[in-house]
Amino acid sequence: MRIAIVGAGIGGLSATVGLQRAGAQVTVFEKAAEVRAGGSGLSIFANGLRALESLGLGPQLATITDKQAESFAAGQRRPDGRWIARLPTDSVGELRIVDRADLHRVLLEALDEATVRTNAEVTSASTDGTVTIGSGTEANDQEHFDLVIGADGLNSQVRESVESGIGARCSGYSCWRGITERPVDLGGAAGETVGRGLRFGIAPLMDGRVYWFAVANMPEHASFANEKATVRDLFSGWHAPIAELIATTPAPRIRRTVISDLATPLSTYHRGHIVLLGDAAHAMTPNLGQGGGQALEDAATLTALLTPVITKSGDNAEATEAGSAVDDRLRSYDRLRRKRSQSIAAKSRALGAVFQIQSPLVAGLRDAIFTAVPSRLTAAQAASVQKWEPPST
Repeated sequence: MRIAIVGAGIGGLSATVGLQRAGAQVTVFEKAAEVRAGGSGLSIFANGLRALESLGLGPQLATITDKQAESFAAGQRRPDGRWIARLPTDSVGELRIVDRADLHRVLLEALDEATVRTNAEVTSASTDGTVTIGSGTEANDQEHFDLVIGADGLNSQVRESVESGIGARCSGYSCWRGITERPVDLGGAAGETVGRGLRFGIAPLMDGRVYWFAVANMPEHASFANEKATVRDLFSGWHAPIAELIATTPAPRIRRTVISDLATPLSTYHRGHIVLLGDAAHAMTPNLGQGGGQALEDAATLTALLTPVITKSGDNAEATEAGSAVDDRLRSYDRLRRKRSQSIAAKSRALGAVFQIQSPLVAGLRDAIFTAVPSRLTAAQAASVQKWEPPST
């Protein structure tokens, strides 16, 4: 079975690992000149861990992260450092914080040689499995596959062949992300600090360095001459070690992105020989830390559903039967993944609106409510998002 995966992000590469191990011939098309991750971290909760383990990547993950994040005090703080709400230490279940670059590396190392084609932008895909690949300024090549997996992100080209005209929706805020150049003492506390239209998040990496993010309300097209100075000034006076985290991150490694999600939920993730995965299917704001986790769930679900028919597709006598079975499995994928991922995307957007409240009066009310809500209720809500197992086939 020949499969094209468009996009070499974490979701696309994870699906590639699983499908190759199942016996499929997989080609990954990546428009960039090289496969690399931005300088940021990734939170992998229990559901993401289950997905990676089901793909056989548990041992590799253990080499790049550990359990220390589970032992840190977490919840929400005020800019002066006082806790608004603290979560029980066992409330997040399992949690790993990874450097995205490390995760990309272990995924690439798990692939067969020459799996990824760089400088290969897929400009369109048709429902019969044909992809058009652009090189430079002209689309000059077409290839046919049994299945095309669109993992090409928020601004997916492949998505246009599944459901056209669904674009991005700006959230009204942007996010700076960075990883400190050296270890920083967090004093045993991580989580988020929430102000008025501002928010700062802290997460420890295995080697003592710290992944941090800073969120601020702003117009979609805002620009700054000096990103590091801007984020430093916005969070000046906030509790330690926020200033140190910013100071110990080299300016070129601080990147700001406009936070967006899909303007409209898709009515299907599958059409013909095309299926969507990750942000291409359900781009979401990062407020629940589930963007990567949902992409991993997609990859694990596709692998579990397709594995039984991949071996049959290699037998010419059973090729037609296998083709019909693939369509059935993709319908199952849509049924299993669409409702859950779209629900999480909606919850994430709603939570972002609460976190980014600008009004001092309303922000004060928010903080009071956070303080009043029993921590076990908050923990139960988090657990419901993180509860997931790969499908049995």
